[in-house]
Amino acid sequence: MASCLDFIETWEHPQQKAVMQVLHELITGFPGVVPKLRYKLPFYDRNRWLCYLNPTKDGGIEWGVCQAYLLSNEQGLLDFRNRTQVASATFYHPREVPAETILEILQEMMIVDDEKKR
Repeated sequence: MASCLDFIETWEHPQQKAVMQVLHELITGFPGVVPKLRYKLPFYDRNRWLCYLNPTKDGGIEWGVCQAYLLSNEQGLLDFRNRTQVASATFYHPREVPAETILEILQEMMIVDDEKKR
């Protein structure tokens, strides 16, 4: 069975691959985060589904946050796009990925994930 890392490493579009590599490193840097392929996409779990990476047809990578409605989104990075639970941000080049902002959001996701566990 293929892993998320296999998915990313064998992706043919170099910019998308590079963006996925950056996001994968940021996400898996948190303790307990487990990458799994679901729906043929890299998903990241801990106690619940946290987020996923989705290559878009226009050459970007959508970083989808599964329970974004529980987050503050004070950074304004996540866009709900008429969805009620999932919000996302799309990046087209690894230099576009705002690592500090994503780490802030991931930190909040971990807190929410721990609270939902109880």
